[in-house]
Amino acid sequence: ALPALMTPRIPSEMQTGRYAVLIMILSLLQILEKDEYHRRMNEDNLQHAPDFVIKPRSHTVWEKQCVRLHCTVTGWPEPRVVWYKNNVTIDPMAHPGKYKIESSYNVHSLEINRCDFDDTAQYRVSAMNSKGELSSFASIVVKRRSTGSAVSFFPNKNAFCSEYGVTFETHIVDKFGVSFGREGETMSLGCTVIIYPTIQRYQPEVQWFRDDVLLKPSKWTHMHWSGNHATLTLTHLNKEDEGLYTLRVTTKSGYETHSAYVFVRDAEAELEGAPTAPLDVQCQDANKDYVIVTWKQPAVDGGSTILGYFVDRCEVGTTHWIQCNDTPVKFARFPVTALVEGRSYIFRVRAVNRAGTSRPSRVSEPVAAMDPADRARMKGKLNYGEGVVPGKPRDLAVTEATKNYVVLSWRPPGQRGHEGIMYYVEKCVAGTDSWQRVNTEIPVKSPRFALFDLSEGKSYRFRVRCCNSAGVGEPSEPTEATTVGDKLDIPSAPGRVVPTRNTDTSVVVSWEESRDAKELVGYYIEASLAGKNAWEPCNNKPVKGTRFVCHGLTTGDSYMFRVRALNAAGLSDYSQESEAIEVKAAIASPAPPYGITVLESVRDSMVLGWKQPTFIGGADITGYFVDYREVVDGVPGKWHEANIKAVSERAYRVTDLKENKFYQFQVRAANMAGVGIPSQPSDIFKCEEWTIAVPGPPYDLQLSEVRKHSLVVLWKPPVYQGRDPVNGYYIDIKEADAPEEDWKGVNEKATGKTYMKVCKLKEGVSYVFRVRAQNKAGVGKPSQVTEPVVAQTRPGTQEIVVNVDDEGVISMNFECTQMTADSQFVWCKNYEEITDSTRLTVETKAGKSKASFKTPDLEDLGIYSCLVTHTDGVSASYTLTEEGDEYQLLLIIPLKSDLAVELLEKGRVRFWLQAEKISPNAKLDYVFNDNILTHGEKYKMNFDKNTGIIEMFMESLGPSDEGTYTFQLKDGKATNQSSLVLIGDGMIEFTLGQNLWALELQQNSIWVPKSSIQSTAEGIRLYTFVNYYNDELHVTWHYRDAAIAFTERIKSGVVGEQLWLQISEPTEKDKGKYAIEFFDGKGGVRRTVELSGQAAPSSFSFLPDRARVAGGLPDVVTIQEGKALNLTCNISGDPVPEVTWLKNERELVSDNHYILKFESGKFASFTITQVNTSDSGRYSILVKNKYGTESGDFTVSVFIPDDQDLAKAGKKDKK
Repeated sequence: ALPALMTPRIPSEMQTGRYAVLIMILSLLQILEKDEYHRRMNEDNLQHAPDFVIKPRSHTVWEKQCVRLHCTVTGWPEPRVVWYKNNVTIDPMAHPGKYKIESSYNVHSLEINRCDFDDTAQYRVSAMNSKGELSSFASIVVKRRSTGSAVSFFPNKNAFCSEYGVTFETHIVDKFGVSFGREGETMSLGCTVIIYPTIQRYQPEVQWFRDDVLLKPSKWTHMHWSGNHATLTLTHLNKEDEGLYTLRVTTKSGYETHSAYVFVRDAEAELEGAPTAPLDVQCQDANKDYVIVTWKQPAVDGGSTILGYFVDRCEVGTTHWIQCNDTPVKFARFPVTALVEGRSYIFRVRAVNRAGTSRPSRVSEPVAAMDPADRARMKGKLNYGEGVVPGKPRDLAVTEATKNYVVLSWRPPGQRGHEGIMYYVEKCVAGTDSWQRVNTEIPVKSPRFALFDLSEGKSYRFRVRCCNSAGVGEPSEPTEATTVGDKLDIPSAPGRVVPTRNTDTSVVVSWEESRDAKELVGYYIEASLAGKNAWEPCNNKPVKGTRFVCHGLTTGDSYMFRVRALNAAGLSDYSQESEAIEVKAAIASPAPPYGITVLESVRDSMVLGWKQPTFIGGADITGYFVDYREVVDGVPGKWHEANIKAVSERAYRVTDLKENKFYQFQVRAANMAGVGIPSQPSDIFKCEEWTIAVPGPPYDLQLSEVRKHSLVVLWKPPVYQGRDPVNGYYIDIKEADAPEEDWKGVNEKATGKTYMKVCKLKEGVSYVFRVRAQNKAGVGKPSQVTEPVVAQTRPGTQEIVVNVDDEGVISMNFECTQMTADSQFVWCKNYEEITDSTRLTVETKAGKSKASFKTPDLEDLGIYSCLVTHTDGVSASYTLTEEGDEYQLLLIIPLKSDLAVELLEKGRVRFWLQAEKISPNAKLDYVFNDNILTHGEKYKMNFDKNTGIIEMFMESLGPSDEGTYTFQLKDGKATNQSSLVLIGDGMIEFTLGQNLWALELQQNSIWVPKSSIQSTAEGIRLYTFVNYYNDELHVTWHYRDAAIAFTERIKSGVVGEQLWLQISEPTEKDKGKYAIEFFDGKGGVRRTVELSGQAAPSSFSFLPDRARVAGGLPDVVTIQEGKALNLTCNISGDPVPEVTWLKNERELVSDNHYILKFESGKFASFTITQVNTSDSGRYSILVKNKYGTESGDFTVSVFIPDDQDLAKAGKKDKK
């Protein structure tokens, strides 16, 4: 930069001019220099498109190997790198443990774990920033090792099979999942396999693998193939059976696989505190008189250190086990000697600690005590002839050295003639030259030999000589000095343990491997609830690698993890404990949407529809982003954003397009974790005006309430209506593997709704669906086809249960056992979410949700469904129809108050009630003793439909007015009525609940207006209303002219302007005259009433001839489906009462199912011959004679037993 200009002192005018010019020139240079500097530092000039400095390289690998692709990318802004497999984005979260993507300092890598044939593909890495996009390609070929020397390859998926002239498509459904078992149990794994097309006598190759090792039929594993179902049965679980199980189905066109992990828990120890059994017992170096037995240490030591192991042997064909070592051995290898040549043996191992000995391990495979050379000769691999004295053995080495034995191995000599050779082994103490022959009697035939009876701590050298009939050859070169002892050290503790979230019940645990570990067998992982320090094994079979998925954890709990390594020398110390982690599904960006289609097209815009991603990332999708690009002559241009703000619907109109131009689209989904990778580019669509008369395709098809014989299809109306509005829909169905010509309609008549329940499905069959819209012009193009769905009722499926409680509240109840931390119950009416809370009250607690009707009426009829989010489609529905029992409950006009009577001034009587809600079209009948009353001189009626108050006035009461008064209401199909009975000499009887009370009207005692009497659950309440009430008004209650002393049984009080006297549990002594006095300081009023009880509680009875239900009915009956129900109760009354049985307020009629009897005027019986679930409900018996009515209620609940209950019941029946 130029220095700052200093203005000098100017001596003259001429100098002043020169200085001015110089200053202008220097200022201009400074300005130009600053512009150049800013131009160079401009961010736009620094930016450049991505460039691959190092491109990924193609690989050819064997099956089950790991492969790593890596590249180096430059660019500014820093490019975003995405990996693709056959142009499908790779998402590691969607395939836990399969892929690992890393980026560090412009170096990007993709690691593929345990390659399978499915990984044979073209891989693309795409680098993108604001300046452009660049891709690089690499191929991976996965070879399969065959049983022979040649290498075989699987055909590509969906390859054409020329032998049969078809392309086989294989689908594995009903897949087995992660499974847990216990030692000694039997477990079956199975999958349904659909192969299309079906060709008679063609059988696919079905194989089962455990940890990538092909399984063969044995007494431990049974395999079965039924033609469409593959089953693997593990007859007697042991820890050796733990691992990753894979089903592979291979056809002439390709293959399909499915894998899941099986965990085997330890059986209960025979002795408390004893260790669990060792595992994986194998025989190594079998010779004619010894076998080296190896095993793996158990994960659980029982609480104290394992002291060692006992090895047992048993001769094949016998059941006699012999312990091979007198003292426990700590090393997980042991040479068993003193075997009889030519006989076969099996072995087992037991662990021992201070508490005792474990259960024995699973026995090893049988092994014969035989010289390896003899075994090879039996297999036809050796061919002896005559020859000369052999030369020196080659490459002699000590392959294994412990304190118990040393194993030598070597190669045969190059010079050995045509005759078979044998070997002598010699040893000497290090530092001496005194060689001793070890096998002095019989030379060995195999180039491998184990030496015993060596002194621990001493050093030895070894050499070998060859011999045959021609003589003994020269010795081999001696080995280096070998010290007898356990050279193998226990591995060091693994490094840092890091848990990461995986699913709602599993966590991925990774750790740093043990340093300098030799002959590592694997790792054991343990878990404990945070803060509990109660450690439990996550695996009972050692796993290799440094990553493991721990399943079977409890959602929402926090766990800590630790790891230890093991080899033959023993188990390492534990690693440091990990940080605590809460078990919940990992949140990742969603997978790409798919199935992009055009729903409507006009000259300058197009409406797109697409399907929801198969993996939403563990969080709700918050919206979608749409990109588009123009395609000119088949060459696509750059992508442009169609929407800046995310759209929540799976449909969007892309605007500002050009007519008759071609476009491609891609969609990205977003959730709280971020925006996912884009979908594959859509097909190429032309932007042009649609002029067809028929409607466009419906979209966003959803399937819910999947059961073994039915499901519900939901869809959204087409965006393009056609020439006329849409007036109906047709639903098509076909089996998933059926050809296109097998589509058939579900409904013959078009439905106007956007949902339909499809019935008569075949259990276990996979189906697909599509929907077509119609208008007056005809039927339009079908929608996109749904994903295949299997008609099955999954275990644990619940249905909506409708209950009516004692207060008449109708509720719908739904329970879900698959709730996650983010799951929610969503209630819908006619498959539209209920947002108006004025009709329903929803209560949710834990895994149960209850929707209760507030004021049910005809508006509440419809289909009610409940969906549980963040589950595998848990949903159910219930339909309230006019034919259903609940409909009758909805058709009751609610009442604010029942029919009541008041005595007014001058002997006038007022009958009144108030309805909760009533329409202007409501009708009313006033009935007296089954005769309809009309408005006239004696009766004055008033019906206020705005307030719901209904009144009838009588000028006076007389003997002819004794009887039953009823107000009957009808509003459309809804009805209700309320009755009141006048009996005796001027007495009014009220029927409320189960209590009947009478009020005697005295000529000289007139209640103030608004007076009444009420029966309650506790007893009886007398009350009256006053025009006003304040603290200065003095009120006194009297009984038989004496002031009442209030107790817990007899109380008084004031509510607003109502004054009341409550008598709980009334008795004979409570009969008589009651009075209330009012005094406000200036004057007073006294009112009296005569009270007598009718058919009151059993402590007294004033009217013995009234109809009564004496007892015998329970409150609730819970009964198993298929059983018979019989109930009997006693009836009294004179004249003999009429008996009516009701179910959910509807009268029952005696038939073959319901047998209703009333015998001798005293005994009423109720019988259901064979109970089923539809018999659940609320039942009542109603008895009635001229003196009154009484009812008894009970509830019947019918349950369906599960298989275990049936099995137990069967055993009891046999006993």
